[in-house]
Amino acid sequence: MRVVVISDTHVRRGGRRKLPAAALAHLRRAEVILHAGDVLEQWFLDELAELAPVHAVLGNNDTGLDLPERLQLDLAGVRVGMVHDSGARTGREPRLSRWFPSCQLVVFGHSHAPLAARGLGQRLLNPGSPTDKRAQPRHTLALVDLADARIRSTQIVDLD
Repeated sequence: MRVVVISDTHVRRGGRRKLPAAALAHLRRAEVILHAGDVLEQWFLDELAELAPVHAVLGNNDTGLDLPERLQLDLAGVRVGMVHDSGARTGREPRLSRWFPSCQLVVFGHSHAPLAARGLGQRLLNPGSPTDKRAQPRHTLALVDLADARIRSTQIVDLD
């Protein structure tokens, strides 16, 4: 299963932020899209859902959206946990392990800083942002390949 993970898009209808063509190319090939919060407006999720099924969590800038703060789901036999803000870097791994004890993959956003790491028996994944890189050198998203109840690969993709 090809999963495309994005976060912190901060896209408003008619606004200046738009998904780059490179991000759209990956999203068009997705079997599932995960959005780790700061969507801002429902229409954006609706447009993503035209490309592939979407699972999203509430970000700190998402007002008026009916999204969960935390989400757990099963994709291709892999248990996935999602949250927008994983908290401070210090203590992140044990905190995410407590929040999502049965998850093999934990997806989060908020910092706009891409991360693909292992922590306490889990893969931790922050896709960064395809639209708002802040202090990061590049706009990014993440790709995850799942099959046979295991994570085959995770990859941070530079979009610039």
